[in-house]
Amino acid sequence: MQFTRVRYGTLLTVAVLGACNGTGGSVGQPPPPPPPPPTPALHVQGNQLVDSAGRVVRLKGVNRSGTEYACAQGWGFFDGPSDSASVAAIASWRANAVRVPLNETCWLAINGVAPAYSGASYHQAISDFVGRLNRAGLVVILELHWSAAGTAIALGQAPMPNRDHTPRFWREVAAAYGGNNAVIFDLFNEPFPDNNANTAEAWRCWRDGGTCGGMSFQAAGMQELVDSVRSAGATNVIMVGGVQYAATLSSWRANKPTDPLNNLAASWHIYNFSWCSTKACWDSTAAPVAVQVPLVLGELGQNDSGSAFVTALMDWMDARQGGSGYLGWSWDVWRQPLDLITSYDGTPTPYGQTFKTRFSR
Repeated sequence: MQFTRVRYGTLLTVAVLGACNGTGGSVGQPPPPPPPPPTPALHVQGNQLVDSAGRVVRLKGVNRSGTEYACAQGWGFFDGPSDSASVAAIASWRANAVRVPLNETCWLAINGVAPAYSGASYHQAISDFVGRLNRAGLVVILELHWSAAGTAIALGQAPMPNRDHTPRFWREVAAAYGGNNAVIFDLFNEPFPDNNANTAEAWRCWRDGGTCGGMSFQAAGMQELVDSVRSAGATNVIMVGGVQYAATLSSWRANKPTDPLNNLAASWHIYNFSWCSTKACWDSTAAPVAVQVPLVLGELGQNDSGSAFVTALMDWMDARQGGSGYLGWSWDVWRQPLDLITSYDGTPTPYGQTFKTRFSR
């Protein structure tokens, strides 16, 4: 589902802590904490994500929003802290994955975006954050969240990637992280071509791009973006979301992009108020996809102060061999119903506690 995350001044709409010196410690002093577990290097095996030893990995994590909008609005890289302590707070929930949204115009330093928060500076901020997350044992999902065709700054979600900039964006991101298979590439946050319809035209546009209904620019299709990633030599797992804000997967299998490495996963975004919010829809449209490829709930949420919906969907995912995980929206302090936390020290909201309890199983 589409959300607006904009900060104007103070308005927002929509690691490890220092250890004691020495290795042995003095009498009565606790030993230093053990090093974090190694972050798994992932690939697709059948309909599951596995590590380099062939062990099945189910992603359980959070979305850390901010890096898609702060730079484009010209006031920073992150909304809230990104230091080792804040990363340790996420890891303390026993999460193993964090989804990090990116901004196309900030990455490419185009269209008049603030120089202080774009280009090489933006690359470095993202690289440092990815490094901290990986060192804490967390898989990172890098995803294109905000994009814009032509000469516009990306200040919101577009219905599809664009041919003006998005293939270049993914060639550059793939070149930067292609040697790190603890990083997954999520090609485009939430496609909604053909005026947000679930039609043959929407799925044609989704796969092939070009001139599409309801859009004024040339779209880059998912096949073109898979090719862009692979042309950079990157072997990373690639996630591809469906239409209607990634909630609809009904024709995903029929339009699945071709990947020479067979290293694709399906991304799915479901909220209690979005399309496909019933078990009947999960069974009829998502379950067949999970038989073919890993299925990852890149965004999962519930905005009514309850927990029954997210609990039911996590149960449903855990019962499937191809149910390769879920990431709650969102690890941010916006004082909104979908905040997982009340503080960046990891204190959960009642809604967030549902995820924290699940991750600790």
